[in-house]
Amino acid sequence: MRIAVVGATGNVGTAVLRRLHRAAGERENAGFGPLSLTGIARRTPDTAAEPYRGVHWHGLDVGTDSGRTKLTAALEGSDAVVHLAWAIQPNRDEAAMYRTNVTGTANVLHAAADAGVQHIVCASSVGAYSAADKEFRRDESWPTGGIPTSHYSRHKAEQEGLLDRFEADHPDRLVTRLRPGLIFQPDAGSEIGRYFLGPLIPKVVLGRIPLPLIPIPARLIFQAVHADDVADAYWRVVEQRAPGAFNIAAEPEITPARVAEVLGARRVLNIPVGVLRALVALSWGAGLQRTDPGWIDMAALAPVMDTSRARTVLGWSAEHSSRDALAAVIDGLRSGDGLEGSPNLYPR
Repeated sequence: MRIAVVGATGNVGTAVLRRLHRAAGERENAGFGPLSLTGIARRTPDTAAEPYRGVHWHGLDVGTDSGRTKLTAALEGSDAVVHLAWAIQPNRDEAAMYRTNVTGTANVLHAAADAGVQHIVCASSVGAYSAADKEFRRDESWPTGGIPTSHYSRHKAEQEGLLDRFEADHPDRLVTRLRPGLIFQPDAGSEIGRYFLGPLIPKVVLGRIPLPLIPIPARLIFQAVHADDVADAYWRVVEQRAPGAFNIAAEPEITPARVAEVLGARRVLNIPVGVLRALVALSWGAGLQRTDPGWIDMAALAPVMDTSRARTVLGWSAEHSSRDALAAVIDGLRSGDGLEGSPNLYPR
């Protein structure tokens, strides 16, 4: 079996490669055929380092016309493609992010069709869903209209539309989309620190200095999952050729109280969402930090997902709790742990 991974050097891509390497050994021990892995990234990593070793690499930009042509050649002979490439920065240049996120997805789908790939697996997100209250969990039938004030959510919703059209135009191809919550691992610490916080926010003290209180709106309830658990879900859908959408998240959901616990805060101050959004907008506009206010809107409005289908159909379950995943990435933020192959848009 030949599997191509687009965006193979990022937070999820490295975890997927780790899982695929492990699957290759499992298949060999069970007497099955070998796995051949193709990695596609904007920048080719150190191919002697783990988990990049033993992968056939192609360096290209999925958002360009030349990248689309190179993609077709890179995907030739693949049984499945796992599309993970996504940009969340520079968030002051939405056109640049759109080229990677939406145009890039369209290019991957066109290239996969031209190369004859039979199974397309795409990284969607909880962010693709339309707004919902947090009281009830929503399954994969919830509308994917996105949150209009979030660029990330808008792009994910548009990506879902591309997948819908691809399925309609190519009924002979298998299409799977995973919709995970926030994806954390220690090695993502440096990347998350650069992309969401910036150099002016001290990260080394996170969770180490007890805080008297932490101001978080009660509505900011979200779900998280460890990158290795997401990677296992990707392998399961490829191995089982499972179609459709799958919500992927660990338990329990992350509440303000649980964030405070991980950060060592003594109590939570429930402030209005509008106040937090205004503070984030002002600090982002002034260049003090790198999280735009659309992320607050998405955290407040995105649904809490029901993950029953992944457990029932795939036999998937998370080995790490959501709290452990959050604690792991905070440890990575403090230590500056990072991915060797992850593009460094910012120096700090």
